[in-house]
Amino acid sequence: MAFYQTTLTLPAYTRGIHIITPHIQQALNDLLPQGAKVGMINLFLQHTSASLTINENADPDVRLDTEDWLNQVAPADQPQYRHTLEGSDDLPAHFKSMMLGVSLNIPLINGRLGLGTWQGVYLCEHRNHAAGRRLVITVNL
Repeated sequence: MAFYQTTLTLPAYTRGIHIITPHIQQALNDLLPQGAKVGMINLFLQHTSASLTINENADPDVRLDTEDWLNQVAPADQPQYRHTLEGSDDLPAHFKSMMLGVSLNIPLINGRLGLGTWQGVYLCEHRNHAAGRRLVITVNL
């Protein structure tokens, strides 16, 4: 059993839901030894105001509707929030991160992410002005 690990720094994204599957697959191509076919991939986002999820990768309306729904569940600018030093979008970003999570496990199948036909990995950026995000990729072969 062998472990491989790298940290991928994603570009700064605007607030919203962004497909990052190609970034992850490229990092896996660079990380894994030639011939690696089967294993388990863990993705861990090292942040508390963004999250990871898997969902449909074809229709961009899914991403827009997801962002709209999250904003209804955890709206900004609420007078009852105490944690506002970093802006009115910060506490709602933490709530959204807690709901969706910061870690995913995906099988490695034939050297690639073992996603279904219509699945993509999303970075859910919950802050209005975020810097690049760090994603730790660990693979167990």
